[in-house]
Amino acid sequence: MRFDERFIDELKARLRPSDVIGRTVKLKRQGREYVGLSPFSKEKSPSFFVNDDKGFFHDFSSGKHGDIISFLQETERLSFVEAVQRLAGEAGMQLPAEDPREAEREQKRAGLSDWMELAQKWFAANLRRTPGKAAREYLDKRGLPEDQWERFGLGYAPNDREGLKQALVQRGAKPAELVEAGLLISPESGGQPYDRFRDRLMFPILDARGRIVSFGGRAMNPDDRAKYLNGPESPLFHKGATLYGLPEARRILGAESKNDQAIIVVEGYMDVIACQRAGLPAVAPMGTALTEEQMERLWRVSHEPILCFDGDAAGLRAAYRAIERSLPLLKPGRSFRFALLGAGQDPDDILRDKGAPALRQALAETHGFAEVLFRREQDLEPLDTPERKAGFKARLRNTASAIQDKDLAEQYRRDLFDRFDALFPRSPQRAPWTPGQGRRGFGPPPKLGQTAEGAQAMQSLFRAIEPVPAALAHGAIDDPERMDDHLEEIAAHGFGDKGLDGLAQELVRLRLSGHSLDSAALRRHLAQSGHDALVREVEKAAAKSGAPFLAANAPLAEARVRWSQAFDASTRVAALEDALAHARDVPGQDEAFRRLKAERDALRRAIKAGTIWEDSAGT
Repeated sequence: MRFDERFIDELKARLRPSDVIGRTVKLKRQGREYVGLSPFSKEKSPSFFVNDDKGFFHDFSSGKHGDIISFLQETERLSFVEAVQRLAGEAGMQLPAEDPREAEREQKRAGLSDWMELAQKWFAANLRRTPGKAAREYLDKRGLPEDQWERFGLGYAPNDREGLKQALVQRGAKPAELVEAGLLISPESGGQPYDRFRDRLMFPILDARGRIVSFGGRAMNPDDRAKYLNGPESPLFHKGATLYGLPEARRILGAESKNDQAIIVVEGYMDVIACQRAGLPAVAPMGTALTEEQMERLWRVSHEPILCFDGDAAGLRAAYRAIERSLPLLKPGRSFRFALLGAGQDPDDILRDKGAPALRQALAETHGFAEVLFRREQDLEPLDTPERKAGFKARLRNTASAIQDKDLAEQYRRDLFDRFDALFPRSPQRAPWTPGQGRRGFGPPPKLGQTAEGAQAMQSLFRAIEPVPAALAHGAIDDPERMDDHLEEIAAHGFGDKGLDGLAQELVRLRLSGHSLDSAALRRHLAQSGHDALVREVEKAAAKSGAPFLAANAPLAEARVRWSQAFDASTRVAALEDALAHARDVPGQDEAFRRLKAERDALRRAIKAGTIWEDSAGT
């Protein structure tokens, strides 16, 4: 019976290693791990560790390392199939039905795997023969000693169109099989297949179980068009799901389990080898940006893998591409950190020039996902005008909303806006929006009408309410969700009328508190908190506004768009006031001051006259 990787991954996800192994080994919790006496050797001090988060055991006394399946194979002498069958019963998983076609495909894959193993041995032998001299000199130049070649399975493909083909055909291989495995190329114009890799230093590519599924080759001829060449997609090799160096990285993680080391993603084969020689669990994608499948594999190993890039412009662009692709996939306990090395440096350079301690130190200095995300948006354009700053803030909001986990998206939104406020402190004339402090905070607003003085002030405020701000407030009460993209602006500027500031703060506080109140429940809450009379006056003033989003027959989506457009125009007035305050007495800014003032006055007139609806309808 054969099992695909998805079935095996689901099986491991359902069973905790400490539970399975704990039936055989007496385990004691120690921090994030469990420790016990080795089941493989006699010892008095425990050196056997089990890590549930990373899904493996590691025995320091014997050097054995593996998962729950290999543990049963080692301790009970079960076959792989027998171990999976037993664990599937414990996990309540039904074994996949036998599929004759899948069995046939698996048998073919097994045959191709045999040829891959033989190819690796042939490449390794050639590295030590006369044709491999240039490759040996290259490895010596890169500081990789001969005693490390076997560890990483390195080899050399001679500059011969049929060298590998003849060697494997003599062992019984059919050329068509070698083409299917990606070792040979079949000419489109016809003719005999020939070796894919020629005059290249060879790196075997292993799947998660340690089986050779393909090869990567580095050209020895500097004039070769492709410096690095990977094997093609095949029944064994899916480029987007494979990470170079993963089995060795897992072994290092097992040996370093007490240090809670995260897996590291670097850009090339030699970088992976450099990191692993320094005791760092590194992997690399197959010459392309990380795919969603590769990210999922990384998260099975580490909650927060480290993505390592050069600190130059190209490295930052690669980091930003990784952010773009991973953003929707983030969840609590599932993110990335970034290590940005000095411009023009890579891990192999650092290891060769400064040694393993310097490389470990460089990769320990990391930046959080939110920090690099903020920098990505900040670097898109100069932030030297109010419009560009507003665009920057809008991008931050949209970026946070791309995270599918709603709770995490909200945390990112707050974090990014905190960074924005730190970058652009508010002017002294306007108090900063700080939760719980004063009128702009999230604390309960003052309740009007509680005293005679309050009642008098309330009546004064009612008389001062303008129709357009009233319409915006009325629209927010009718459909609270339409506020969600504007909560910061509402908290800072209200609805454009100071008489509505207390109401605005209460609405913001409720939306951020997580209470999902519909319009009827919201009105009951406002009545209980002393805003009942104010709400009635808001409705009266709003009726004079002619706001199209208050029409009973207005489609919800259209009403929300219209409301947002009108609100943006209203808050634009506040932004213009800030800009005017800065430009008023600045030498040489007379023309800019007049232009800003004219725009502000035009918006004020449109808001007062109600023609703002006509303006927003056309935007």
